[in-house]
Amino acid sequence: MKVNKPTQVKAQAKSQKWKDVRGKRCRPPITSSELNSSPVVAMMAKEYKASVKKKPTVKRLKSKTKPVSDSKKNTPQSGLKKSHTQANGSTAFTMDDESNDSQDWKEYSQSIHGNGVATSGAMEDVRPGRLEGESLHYCAGRNDQQNHAVLVMQKDQTLCFRGKCFLTCLYGRVEVMGFTIEEGQQSYPLFSPASHCPLTIRALESSDHSRDDKTEASPILRKYLPGASRKKLLKTVTSNSSIILLEPMETPLTRFLSSFSDLSELFSPPMTELMSAVLDTPLNGLGMIPLATAIEGLKMSKTYRDALNTVVSACRGDMDGIAVILVCGSKNVGKSTFIRTLINTLLNHTTSVDYLEGDLGQTEFTPAGCLSLSTVREPLLGPPFTHQCTPEHMIYYGDASCETDLERYLESLKSLWRRRCQNRETPVIINTMGWVKGFGFQLLVDMIRVFPVTHVVQLGHSGIIQCPALTPEFLRTAHGCQTHPPAQTALDEFTESHTPPTSYTHLIVQSEFQAAGRQGTAKHQRTNEHRELSLLAYLSQLQSSDPGPIRPLHTLTPYQVPHTAVALGVIHCNVEPSHMFYAANASLVGLCCLAEKVTSRGGPVLLSQAPIGPCVGFGVVRGIDMARGLYFLLTPVDPSILRKVNCLLVGAISLPSCILTTQPGFEGDMPYVTTDYNFDLPGAGKLRVFKGMTRPSQTGKQ
Repeated sequence: MKVNKPTQVKAQAKSQKWKDVRGKRCRPPITSSELNSSPVVAMMAKEYKASVKKKPTVKRLKSKTKPVSDSKKNTPQSGLKKSHTQANGSTAFTMDDESNDSQDWKEYSQSIHGNGVATSGAMEDVRPGRLEGESLHYCAGRNDQQNHAVLVMQKDQTLCFRGKCFLTCLYGRVEVMGFTIEEGQQSYPLFSPASHCPLTIRALESSDHSRDDKTEASPILRKYLPGASRKKLLKTVTSNSSIILLEPMETPLTRFLSSFSDLSELFSPPMTELMSAVLDTPLNGLGMIPLATAIEGLKMSKTYRDALNTVVSACRGDMDGIAVILVCGSKNVGKSTFIRTLINTLLNHTTSVDYLEGDLGQTEFTPAGCLSLSTVREPLLGPPFTHQCTPEHMIYYGDASCETDLERYLESLKSLWRRRCQNRETPVIINTMGWVKGFGFQLLVDMIRVFPVTHVVQLGHSGIIQCPALTPEFLRTAHGCQTHPPAQTALDEFTESHTPPTSYTHLIVQSEFQAAGRQGTAKHQRTNEHRELSLLAYLSQLQSSDPGPIRPLHTLTPYQVPHTAVALGVIHCNVEPSHMFYAANASLVGLCCLAEKVTSRGGPVLLSQAPIGPCVGFGVVRGIDMARGLYFLLTPVDPSILRKVNCLLVGAISLPSCILTTQPGFEGDMPYVTTDYNFDLPGAGKLRVFKGMTRPSQTGKQ
């Protein structure tokens, strides 16, 4: 792509004063900003305490989530041993000059039970379970000057929350969504929005029981807390304690999302959780709100944990060759959450995990409509829109479903697999679509035969898996879209150094979380909203990394791209050549690199069919200058990479409506937005295309 020097485009909107995400909200009755106001906090805290007045202040978990264990090696990731009573106060230590009252400590230690949390006063017998209510006042301290909080957690204690923050482990180790965070590691961003299951921080057992906990913890607390808070927390520290630092987090992503009124409450508890939010704690004002036991975090069933254990053990050396794990299941059964937990758990043992994206509608690292191959090196501690990045290899399919072109879908996946370095020894995880009926099921059969799969993890709910079990025995007689029995692999097409596996391990996981198998109905929980969040997150990369006001897209300076330098194609439907520019204007386009050189005869270059080629990113066609023969393109892709782009592909993935309807500074009708549209006109509605495919139920094949 020939990229001319950007020209300054006159801003059409007045600068909008930036408001912090804790600024005023507009949704009644109680907004997240009001959670920090004294009258509202007092009112909510009073109502909350009244509702639990006759109940224990801290509830015990009836069934604790068990970690992924490894019986072979006693490593920090090997899980938890059976809980036992810790003799508190028995370790020799030297108190600093501000905490040298040994008699006070002796009396205090006698009031400690098991996990090192005081039981005097209004506190009940606190055992491993959810940290909530008054227990947070005993184990958390706040530094108002530096605006951070320090939390001391005992073995098996958990903190479930909504919001976002940076977490640093200062002492011991904790686990978040399968990933173990230990002292000495970097700070990790945690995202727990209302669109997904809330995150849970869980304290793990210390790997070193011989350490002098008080001596080591004292200078840590001195660095981050004032004297009074430090003295209080030091008394709760034992050899099984973990100390974490929680800091507020603001990024271009969070600032950009919060600039839209509909998303201003994205990181606040939804109304269904607000009465279970613990508001009056030292964690207030950090951007995170603890939740009471009534709200569940990630719920792992026994089959869920067993499958994780089996796969992790195989990846750690219990099998010959490279582990290739294909995860499948119907919609809304937790495939993406299982994969994130699996990746995080594997990263405890390996430096990277390869990920092949086969789900067009709910992509993990890119906007929807993409097939990609990524190497994951950092834990995934939030939903997909919080970790958007550019994969190593990507193909723009252009639709959230592959029903219209099954062959191009499979060929695209094969092309990505060919690009993977065959000498790599990192495990590979393959994600699939939630389409498990008819041709969707046949695609799964093809994928298991095409790729060197070693494990098939099939998720279901309510005791069923919504389609036949994809066991090795079943696959010997199953029909796919491109493959038929006897089962033959296409591995020889990719590499000659691997022997096709004769079998694989089939694992069934039954999801037991609430509303499994059903799409969420609350705000931000629908699948189309998830797709919009991922696209908005990608576009947030256009914002400056420096704190400051959010710049709307129409105020940014676009690149000028000559019509003759790139080919233009619409890949999700048939468009007349004379209407191609209308389809591309104000649309999202994939920036692709065709193997063939683009040649022009003096006018624009238009594609007649959908190509399969590398995609390096996405852009927004802000405008088209027909007189000068220019596209005006907004994209976060680096100019050095843009020079390789010679094709713009328009797909069915459209810009979120908020991008067009919330542009500040306009008077009258907004461009590209109209309400004067007659759906009664012939052809005005969405076309329903008959694909001419015979259903498997009509042929007797399944």
